[in-house]
Amino acid sequence: QASQEELKAAYRRLCMLYHPDKHRDPELKTQAERLFNLVHQAYEVLSDPQTRAIYDIYGRRGLEMEGWEVVERKRTPAEIREEFERLQREREERRLQQRTNPKGTISVGIDATDLFDRYDEEYEDVPGSGFPQIEINKMHISQSIEAPLTATDTAILSGNLSTQNGNGGGSINLALRRVTSAKGWGELEFGAGDLQGPLFGLKIFRNLTPRCFITTNCALQFSSRGIRPGLTTVLARNLDKNTMGYLQWRWGIQSAMNTSIVRDTKTSHFTVALQLGIPHSFMMVSYQHKFQDEDQTRVKGSLKAGFFGTIVEYGAERKISRHSILGATVSVGVPQGVSLKIKLNRASQTYFFPVHLTDQLLPSAVFYATVGPLVVYFAMHRLIIRPYLRAQKERELEKQRENTASDILQKKQEAEAAVRLMQESVRRIIEAEEARMGLIVVNAWYGKFVNDNSRKNEKVKVIDVTVPLQCLVKDSKLILTEASKAGLPGFYDPCVGEEKSLKVLYQFRGVLHQVMAADNEALRIPKQSHRIDADG
Repeated sequence: QASQEELKAAYRRLCMLYHPDKHRDPELKTQAERLFNLVHQAYEVLSDPQTRAIYDIYGRRGLEMEGWEVVERKRTPAEIREEFERLQREREERRLQQRTNPKGTISVGIDATDLFDRYDEEYEDVPGSGFPQIEINKMHISQSIEAPLTATDTAILSGNLSTQNGNGGGSINLALRRVTSAKGWGELEFGAGDLQGPLFGLKIFRNLTPRCFITTNCALQFSSRGIRPGLTTVLARNLDKNTMGYLQWRWGIQSAMNTSIVRDTKTSHFTVALQLGIPHSFMMVSYQHKFQDEDQTRVKGSLKAGFFGTIVEYGAERKISRHSILGATVSVGVPQGVSLKIKLNRASQTYFFPVHLTDQLLPSAVFYATVGPLVVYFAMHRLIIRPYLRAQKERELEKQRENTASDILQKKQEAEAAVRLMQESVRRIIEAEEARMGLIVVNAWYGKFVNDNSRKNEKVKVIDVTVPLQCLVKDSKLILTEASKAGLPGFYDPCVGEEKSLKVLYQFRGVLHQVMAADNEALRIPKQSHRIDADG
């Protein structure tokens, strides 16, 4: 938010500090020339409104993006942002033309009813009857890949295999999608399988207004019983910023009309739906709460009632690694019984394990389906997941240090050179501040501090930044903005990839003060709240 006048004042101040003619020592003169050139390059970027807007939004990588030479120089920051995103999309489209987007699902159905619902007296004489029989009674595997053909055309190849109680089959589908305009696209689908005959389908998407769209999907399924047509139409509308309304009409083998309202906010997801159809009509209400933590924890519950019975479901999901989300849901229904559904999302792959526990409503089955996954998760998290993530983070940090070692060494040398060049200016600043009983930085450290007893084995990594901070004092004030302090003159990053803080012990009006601020936290001193109690 600095004005052009503030930029010019800072530029003049740093030029005076680093000007080569102010230093007679040959080594200091060489270091001053290098820092003076860096300051000049920074001022050239920040004094130009266009390059400054690019740098403020995207940093150094934005300035390195190809294509800015064709951008009009009178654009606003918002227009520059749009132009940058357009250039990024074009580069991403070129990259997508050379790769696929695989997606897959593996589902394994498990019958564990023998755990809770068995007649022990009938199997006393049968060998091996002392152990419950847990069986896999169904499996499903599906996979799809996308191949961009042009900027508007995409081919999608998908296939699936299914088996249940010893009987199974599979199918393969090819879809060709074309984006016809900014308002819509169309898709042709061809399929074949061993259980069903050829399939021909057509899907059309169209934005009717900025807040309303329609999707129509028609298909012809050929089989030994003849041709079975099907048609599905969905009309959707934005009711407000976070709410969508849907109307669906399905005609064919399972004809139905469905209406639903979905509200999705930063902290919650709510759905209510009503369906009238053959063979099933039902009403469903579901709610999901999103916790604002780094693990993206979510808890959910739903109630579904219809001609088939009533089902109550509740569960939770949590991020266990950078690309993996683990979830568990308990389903209690009449006459469906009790089931536990475990799902693992790993990047674009989904692994689903529905475990059927009992056909009856047994309290013991509900209890173990609820408590069991929690106990297993916390045990795995403590013994496996947490150590694995810690080791992975260490490996990534080590790799990051290796990749940036030469750059960090250069930054360290530049910071040390800047500190040597600041000595004379800092001496004059301290004399002026002492004369007015102003702000004097006694000690200042920047880097990784370890205050928690649980992390006492970790190594403290800090650097002394007393001189650079004192050099930034002006009129008994020190103001740091919301940005990483590693970029300040005389600073560098002593612990790449780790949390850093700035600790300052300073004297103001003859009284000691102390403050600690996070790396990206704004800091303004002096403040009364930083004062050290003399009695303490």
